[in-house]
Amino acid sequence: MSMTSSVHGEQRRRILGEMLERDGSVALAKAAAELGVSEMTIRRDLADLEAAGLARRVRGGATRVVGPRSFRDRSAQRRSAKARIAQKALALVPETGAIAIDASTTAGALGSVLTKHSSLTVVTNSWDNVHSARRAGVGRAILTGGEMDDLTDSLVGPIACRSAASYGYRTVFAGANGVDASFGASDVSPEEAQVKVEFARAADDVVLLADSTKLGSRDLARSFAWDEVSVLVTELDPTDERLDELRSRVELR
Repeated sequence: MSMTSSVHGEQRRRILGEMLERDGSVALAKAAAELGVSEMTIRRDLADLEAAGLARRVRGGATRVVGPRSFRDRSAQRRSAKARIAQKALALVPETGAIAIDASTTAGALGSVLTKHSSLTVVTNSWDNVHSARRAGVGRAILTGGEMDDLTDSLVGPIACRSAASYGYRTVFAGANGVDASFGASDVSPEEAQVKVEFARAADDVVLLADSTKLGSRDLARSFAWDEVSVLVTELDPTDERLDELRSRVELR
């Protein structure tokens, strides 16, 4: 919704905050046009939001700063993007053998569409995702066990890691909270990242699933360097300029 006249600073920053919460990111030029102010004004507003810990500035705008959030809260965000990613990633799922899907809601979206994989074994460290895979009709859906992280609803810790490393996977499908061209893929905690690392050590390939709001940001703990990732799947067309920094580092889908 465009605004025909500019709004004062406090209201602008509130609106920008709402955009970040709703969409996960704010584009500088689009926000300036909608709020009827200059791009320089929006840059200053985003700097204020970053100083308040509510945004992370990236080229061309800003992304939402996201700490640990429950599975339910994360599921409500960017549903159409996750559905698009799941459909694209489906082409990379083997018909037989075993795969791992992590505790991300994006991987959960993939698990929910495995309706033609009745000979596939799926291992995950997410109670929600194991149920999604079972409902879809996979051959076997296995939960790692471990300690429940009350902030993210995922299973972490030594038991989860040992269980994750106990199977041989053809592919691990993993989400990320940050995707940075230099740093790689990252997550909200070392515990979250470590389970993904154990999945990957036992897998032939790592497929990273991330919507575009994660691009250009990094979180606390690195889960994968780019030489450990086979394919990055986003909701974007692989030719999208927002993927330019990653094009030489990883195959894009």
